[in-house]
Amino acid sequence: MNPIIHQNRLGDTLARTARRLPNKTALIWQGKHDTYAELDAAVNRCAHAVAAHGIAKGDRVAMLAHNHRDFVVVYFALTRLGAISVPINYMLNAADVAYILRHSGATGLVAEDNLVPVAEDAIKQMEHAPNMKVRGVIRTGTGAPPAGWEPVAQWQEHADASEPHVDIADDDCLQLLYTSGTESRPKGTMQCSRNLLAEYVSCVIGGEYAESDIEIHALPLYHSAQTHCFLGPDIMIGCTNVLLPGADAATLLRSVEEQHATKLFCPPTVWIALLRHPDFAQRDLSSLRKGYYGASIMPRPIIEELSKRLPQMRLFNYYGQTEIAPLATILAPEDQLRKLGSAGKACLFVETQIFDDDDRPVPAGTVGEIVHRSPQVMLGYWNDPEKTAAAFKNGWFHSGDLAYADDEDYLYIVDRKKDIIITGGENVAGREVEEAMYAHPAVAEVA
Repeated sequence: MNPIIHQNRLGDTLARTARRLPNKTALIWQGKHDTYAELDAAVNRCAHAVAAHGIAKGDRVAMLAHNHRDFVVVYFALTRLGAISVPINYMLNAADVAYILRHSGATGLVAEDNLVPVAEDAIKQMEHAPNMKVRGVIRTGTGAPPAGWEPVAQWQEHADASEPHVDIADDDCLQLLYTSGTESRPKGTMQCSRNLLAEYVSCVIGGEYAESDIEIHALPLYHSAQTHCFLGPDIMIGCTNVLLPGADAATLLRSVEEQHATKLFCPPTVWIALLRHPDFAQRDLSSLRKGYYGASIMPRPIIEELSKRLPQMRLFNYYGQTEIAPLATILAPEDQLRKLGSAGKACLFVETQIFDDDDRPVPAGTVGEIVHRSPQVMLGYWNDPEKTAAAFKNGWFHSGDLAYADDEDYLYIVDRKKDIIITGGENVAGREVEEAMYAHPAVAEVA
């Protein structure tokens, strides 16, 4: 049987939408509008240019940049080649970047011009400098590209706009996402088409996405949440995507008004910054129909204020982690106050339970470790079979997060398992300590 007939690859999402909605605006970046057909062609041209440098299926290509149109193009180009993208947190220092380059075995590197010095310093710090087949620079200014670096924009001028013919299975690794984690060194989570596409469907259904949506993407694309909870699913169904370089409150508010945005994802800190900004009352935000938050619980006063000032907006809480692509649970708009503090219920393609230390289910109200079974779960940790085996123990993915469920199966996160403090013979969650500190009037923020 011909496997091409049944293929369902990550890179196909953009290609299918380009065939279905060729003239619809796919991406808006600093005034430049790409239709789906134009974006798809740019991705194919970029893929052929990268392949001409020797990058092939299975090669790792690191990406060190702020949000940019070229970041999106390179990311999808690598999926077309079966190469493995390795997004890197642009706030890391050179030593940490060097670790990821070394651990991943990257043979290609794409960096923003402002971050090229960090990238070059990282390469110098490596004991055995890697043989980089290609170095691409994402240019944010008008100056000449750094010596030895090719402009990514130039790759998109390649003559061949046809789709590369590469045999890619749905369980071939296509991305390494390094966790910030609680341990001394980050772990590389291996993502493939199968787990990411399953997660995209969970997001679309649970988050009520629609083809007519216009979404603002302001959080970093190196992070799995913005890329795989929002940008990827949006492209799969044909939304219009407005890409911003960062989450500046004034720019966000202006963009929502100017682009008539219907969707926005921010952590609670950014939602609070938006509410407190003087432009909030001046901008027309009536188009905003769906809002999303994650990373921490939204305080009741903020939920109530958002409900009052943006009465048309439905608010969702997303919980998850990189290893599960990353969405695991959703707290629906109707439950924001009724189940205040909850991470919600498991999303479409995730089965979630809470286990004790012997991997036995615990009753409602009892704290244990969150475990998942899902097609969304990663393939494993890159070059780390021991940690992979520990995480996949007894047929479940062990999250390392502690939580309890109420009698309606709503999840309440307590802490990371490794962050529990033992004092006086009792287990105390670090979050409990933080909340107690927040209650003191002299404390503004707890790290």
